[in-house]
Amino acid sequence: MQRHNTLPRVIVIAGPTASGKSAYAVRLAKKIHGEIISADSRQVYKGLNIGTAKLSKKEMRGVAHYCINIASPRRMFTVHQFQVCAKRAMETITKKGKTPIIVGGTGFYIDAVLYKNSFPNVPPNLKLRISLGSRTAKSLFSILKKLDPARARTIDPKNPRRLIRAIEIAHALGRVPKIKKIPRYGAKIILLSPKPAILKKRIARRTNACLRRGLVAETKKVSKLVSKKRFQELGFEYTTTLRYIERKISKQELIEKLNTETWRYAKRQTAWFKKYL
Repeated sequence: MQRHNTLPRVIVIAGPTASGKSAYAVRLAKKIHGEIISADSRQVYKGLNIGTAKLSKKEMRGVAHYCINIASPRRMFTVHQFQVCAKRAMETITKKGKTPIIVGGTGFYIDAVLYKNSFPNVPPNLKLRISLGSRTAKSLFSILKKLDPARARTIDPKNPRRLIRAIEIAHALGRVPKIKKIPRYGAKIILLSPKPAILKKRIARRTNACLRRGLVAETKKVSKLVSKKRFQELGFEYTTTLRYIERKISKQELIEKLNTETWRYAKRQTAWFKKYL
């Protein structure tokens, strides 16, 4: 992406999960006198630490981070809420005379900050939502693939909330449209994209590290805080680990499934970020 010289400047570090974005952002922030805005749709939630690979205070190395640990996992945090948080963070950082650095793997969130008019204006269809509410993620994904194959290639197929919203938009407009995006900032985008073999090794190391750090205990705690329906929306790291806790899969199967689902997620992220090249 080219910079727009008349717009406020921001650096964006994007890429798939386990590509090293967070650590790289901290090193860059230390070097250029910057502060970090997290663009991660689950790191906004309190208590979702290990499963979302949040940096520890030590790993942040004194660099201020914004839009992390600001919401209860019991309730959905919307893109609009993230836009508000990120805008306030941008203003705070620039008033300090520092450089804002947006870092994360949620492309939808990054676009929400960088562009105006980046979302279709389709009101909720309550009748449709009720009819879809009892369907499984697999069933919803099949519906979306028929309605809008292009959106199906980039969406999380295990997230019922996002699937229902995409189906809702496709029903209203025929497909999720590509909207002309008006930049808010002069963004310099740094895209981290390790080779597949390297990324798979990094994913495997992350899975092992999460289990060592206490993913099982964190999953038990989170599962008691939220409803069963809400728990299903918090990510495969938690839903898969709960299956292990319930003795439905073995420890080895847990590791394999976490690695596989993380790799699939990384591929969807990579597909989204190709438009930044």
